[in-house]
Amino acid sequence: MSAETTPLQATGTKPHIVLEARNVVKTYGHVTALDGVDFELRAGEILAVVGDNGAGKSTLIKALTGALHPTSGEILLDGVPIHFKGPLDARHAGIETVYQDLAVAPALDIASNLFLGRELRAPGLLGSLFRRLDKKRMREEARRAMNELKFRLPAIDNPVESLSGGQRQGVAVARAALFARKLVIMDEPTAALGVRETGQVLELIRSIRDRGLPVVLISHNMPNVFDIADRIHIMRLGRRAAVVSPKTHTMNDVVAIMTGAATA
Repeated sequence: MSAETTPLQATGTKPHIVLEARNVVKTYGHVTALDGVDFELRAGEILAVVGDNGAGKSTLIKALTGALHPTSGEILLDGVPIHFKGPLDARHAGIETVYQDLAVAPALDIASNLFLGRELRAPGLLGSLFRRLDKKRMREEARRAMNELKFRLPAIDNPVESLSGGQRQGVAVARAALFARKLVIMDEPTAALGVRETGQVLELIRSIRDRGLPVVLISHNMPNVFDIADRIHIMRLGRRAAVVSPKTHTMNDVVAIMTGAATA
């Protein structure tokens, strides 16, 4: 297997690293979940994170998004060390996460779900004093976001419970894209979807990258990973085993690295 080489490396230009982890360790008593992990997310890329169950994928993502505090190591955003106290700090810093369990409110409409927890208030006293929502503006912003992402949905005021599984996931992904300023992290976004709906979500992820936001994609689905990822970060036993390119490595190569049968 050949080593990964990118055009940026070939020309000697160092790519901009948006999110980075250096020698991150996380222990739970005598159990080591992360054992000196390094991680780099480059600007404008989709980086897939793969690994067997228990490899440390979820623990790494939680450390990057403030859901847990590393035992040691350093995390940097745009080259600046950061210390998130919780996921809300990560959101304020411009990092949005889409979880597998679909954090949507089925009884609310699409626009209300996009602004869930960040509702727009009506101007003047109606908003500041009486806390009235500016539903018209939220619907307009929701339509604009969906059009920019080229994701087709029924009427924006339809309840989310009337949507298919893929459309619901699309709403969660679109919400992340609407508010993310630095990057979007997606945890198994296509795990419970059919083939057609999976294709819709993958196209939505491409649209996010094409708008300039880098994406971290955690997935067990190798065909999806090779279809959409620019690079693949492989985890094994709490460590980064390798970072490879779908252009230079096959699915069998990646599985072999995941299981320890081969090295990069």
